[in-house]
Amino acid sequence: MPQLQPGQPVPDFTLTAGSGETVTLSQFRGKYVVLYFYPKDMTPTCTEESCQFRDYNGQFKALHTEVIGISPDDLKSHVKFATKHELPFLLLSDPDHEVCELFGVWQLKKMYGREYMGVVRSTFVIDPQGKLVREWRGVRIKGHVEQVLEAVKEAQAGVETP
Repeated sequence: MPQLQPGQPVPDFTLTAGSGETVTLSQFRGKYVVLYFYPKDMTPTCTEESCQFRDYNGQFKALHTEVIGISPDDLKSHVKFATKHELPFLLLSDPDHEVCELFGVWQLKKMYGREYMGVVRSTFVIDPQGKLVREWRGVRIKGHVEQVLEAVKEAQAGVETP
């Protein structure tokens, strides 16, 4: 399946949030959406990334932008992770990695000479019409959330928000 390209519509999907609610991407039409895919709750790098999105969440909200995290972890893990780190945004569970595959982030990885399938840390910005604006794959944490915030500001430049 070819990867999404900026300007293309993002296919709709539905996943369950840690709260138990069913969430569909299209319910956020009219807002910008930042989707960040991360490998695993409670791991050091994923915690750092999620806490940085938490710390910038007010700035994203001011730009009418929803931040949503997605990983293969189960709902119980998401609730524990969000509660422990006071994450104010949705964490969606993708246990069958269907959405991860849709975005091309479920890939063969290598660590300590071992190969396995897993999530490649990636972030996507989607515009209010549901089109892909920007993507980052194989994300390094340092300065990443600031880059995403700037990309949302650039996408909105000259565009009035309600």
